[in-house]
Amino acid sequence: VKQPASQTMSSQPIKLKTWPKPVYECHGDYRKEVFLEEYIGGPLYQDQKKLPKLPIPSVEETIAKFLPTALPLCRTKKEEVDLKIACSEFVRDSKSLQKRLIKRKETEMSDTSWLQVWWNQLGYLQVRDPVVVNVSYFFGFVDDPTLARSQKPLNVQRGARILFSALKYRQKVVSGCLEASRAGKKKTLLCSVGIKYMMHSCRIPQKDKDCYHIYDPSKFTHGLVARKGHFFSIELCDENGNPLPFEILEEQLAQCIEMADRIPSSRPKLGLMTSENRDVWASKRMELIRKGGKSMELALTRLQSACLCVNLDDENPSSRKECAELLLTGGLKSGENRWFDKSIQISVCNNGKAGLLAEHAMMDGTTMVDFVNFIAKEKFDHASYNSVTLAAGQGGVIDIFAEAMQNMDWEATNVLVRQATFSFHQLIGNQCLRVQNFEDYGSTFIKKVARFPPDAFVQMAMQLATYRTFGEQVGTYESTQVRLFLHGRTEVTRAVTTASEAFIKVMGKEPNVSDSNPTMLAKKLILLTKAVTAHSKCTRMAASAMGVDRHFFGLSMVAENDGLPKLYNDPVFQRSKTWRSSTSQLSHPFINVWGYGQVVPDGVGLAYSIGASSCVFCITGLWSTGYPEKLSHHLREALLEMKQLAEFRAEFRSKTPSKL
Repeated sequence: VKQPASQTMSSQPIKLKTWPKPVYECHGDYRKEVFLEEYIGGPLYQDQKKLPKLPIPSVEETIAKFLPTALPLCRTKKEEVDLKIACSEFVRDSKSLQKRLIKRKETEMSDTSWLQVWWNQLGYLQVRDPVVVNVSYFFGFVDDPTLARSQKPLNVQRGARILFSALKYRQKVVSGCLEASRAGKKKTLLCSVGIKYMMHSCRIPQKDKDCYHIYDPSKFTHGLVARKGHFFSIELCDENGNPLPFEILEEQLAQCIEMADRIPSSRPKLGLMTSENRDVWASKRMELIRKGGKSMELALTRLQSACLCVNLDDENPSSRKECAELLLTGGLKSGENRWFDKSIQISVCNNGKAGLLAEHAMMDGTTMVDFVNFIAKEKFDHASYNSVTLAAGQGGVIDIFAEAMQNMDWEATNVLVRQATFSFHQLIGNQCLRVQNFEDYGSTFIKKVARFPPDAFVQMAMQLATYRTFGEQVGTYESTQVRLFLHGRTEVTRAVTTASEAFIKVMGKEPNVSDSNPTMLAKKLILLTKAVTAHSKCTRMAASAMGVDRHFFGLSMVAENDGLPKLYNDPVFQRSKTWRSSTSQLSHPFINVWGYGQVVPDGVGLAYSIGASSCVFCITGLWSTGYPEKLSHHLREALLEMKQLAEFRAEFRSKTPSKL
């Protein structure tokens, strides 16, 4: 059977330039590795210098946009009065800070984003919490219906299929031949800086502040495989840099499974140490190198320099919830089968269920979506067919820590592992995850019947649901990409506004789907319309890097010893940027669930996808709060109530088309 031309693979080599050094240590300033973009060249990076710089709003603009997002969070009249006074004084009190921030943008940061170093370091590399739950995010993939029912295990088949298509993506990325990403109807160019930290890269724990290592792909052509807590290196490419034939990738994965089964159960499994507090893990890593010597150092380098990691989990999850829990943390059984510092970990289960876990420090989810979009185009049968055209190659499986373990005291090392295991079980033992798979309607209904933009409509459902869950509106973060600017990452769309407050208050803390009073339905619909309009406006401002939160952060960073304006200590200001509801939307046909952890102990992580006929929410939080279960219930409740408003609008429009 002839496959589509878009899926075929040329065996012509793409010549990779050897980097000046085999590895570069990155400390959060994108500029330090920009020379690699120029060195690699190609369409991926050729237009980087054409990207506009991240803007700085005026203080007056920021205060005007901020106040409507904070007023609903006032709990007393005094708080409201004090907030307004602090805002009125802020314009005066922040003049010198604004001048310093603009000077920073125009001088020392003139060739980059004024924000990126602060954000990469303070937001990620200096964070000492474990990366699992607190930093990393996961994607769950839809099933591959073309997997063959043969003697080869499903995890081997699917793992090899994903690897094969990932290697084609690698080939384009490391050579610079990949077309740069573009967004929207106008195909606006997006920044490619984060892609350098995707493959052959790893976060490295260090005292107080981590770093990133990125490795020369012309020298390092291997991948990493985890099975039953042990790590193996497999060869990925032939001498021309092409992916090895599909069958050889399968053979190597199968060999990893066999080798893992033969390793003594008493041999230390080091992966869980990467789940610890970053300073603790940094100390233990140094201890491993001190005890294991050069062989341990070489083993860690081989692991860190791998293209990506494939976790062959000895699990058989079925539901979205089971898959999500496994992908986010690995769970009590497969947590040891992770190296949480790797940029990309593809997890594949015995039954063929698959997904990925991504480390977040140097790149955001939209960059990873580009990767997923590429690998989604090739199913198992395509990969099997396409590999036939490739030249035969040699695989090679290496037990990465085998030699290093010969020099180690296994019992002493297992003490370190048991400490990590205890901390990990504590971390995930109080972690709760719920998936709300709402199938009553999706984007088609929202656009055609409700006549609203889907994201803003669903955000208002989330505002109503969190209001009922927490008993009040809370600081709500919606992540919005600003990659249309050089070295831009994200800005905040604040979902709390005076308009959303008016809508949720009229809807009330108790559901009322039986309300048939046309006057009340019309009032609710009008307020919903205003809330959706306000949210859409906030989203547009954030997408153009004219939100408020990054600006406030920047002003605080240049305060030096002068002290901060009174607004920063205002309780409502603090409440408004305490993200008890951290939300983000990602909708892709290849991803059936995705998520991340809550960002504050008394809050929730709320990842969601809007399909044509369904909405999927992945809710995380602490068991002790009970919030994930409650919020899942209230989300369904809110969406059904809002469906009633949409149907009322449709009926009203059919009678009086010029209205509503």
